[in-house]
Amino acid sequence: MDKWFYIDWRAVFVPSISVLELVVRGSLVYLALFSVLRLLPSRQLGTLGITDLLVVVLFAEAAQNAMASNYTSITEGAILVGTVIFWSYFLNWLGYQLPAFQRFLNPSPMLLVKNGQMMQRHLQQELITEDELMSKLRQQGVEFLNDVKLAYMEADGSISIITHESKTNSITPQKGH
Repeated sequence: MDKWFYIDWRAVFVPSISVLELVVRGSLVYLALFSVLRLLPSRQLGTLGITDLLVVVLFAEAAQNAMASNYTSITEGAILVGTVIFWSYFLNWLGYQLPAFQRFLNPSPMLLVKNGQMMQRHLQQELITEDELMSKLRQQGVEFLNDVKLAYMEADGSISIITHESKTNSITPQKGH
């Protein structure tokens, strides 16, 4: 009965492994997973598909042990979370400060359609079928491929479309102002 109300405060807050080791492990795993995910093609066109979810779950399970072996204290968990947050913020800050690094973090838009013609090499590179592309075009109100002047896959996997009918909005000054 005494075990029900006993709390080992030392085990709760005192790390069982070196804080520096936790930071190094967390950093290495975060940067490795970031690199792998950055290099994978954006197959699901801006959606989180079942394969993406599976990859995230499996990465999380594999990374948990690699980051901390068998951590048990709240402090160790907080250090790992802090390390991941640090790298996320730092990489975004670095991308803001260095445009060349920003291009690594967020790739340039990939041209998928030009003047009604699919760019087959780019579709193959991103593992996008013609049917998937046409589905995305229809979802954005474009019925025929010939109506598309330009279509890009953006860094987030979404598709932006410029049709031949698109007009640029020009602001004309009003008289008397």
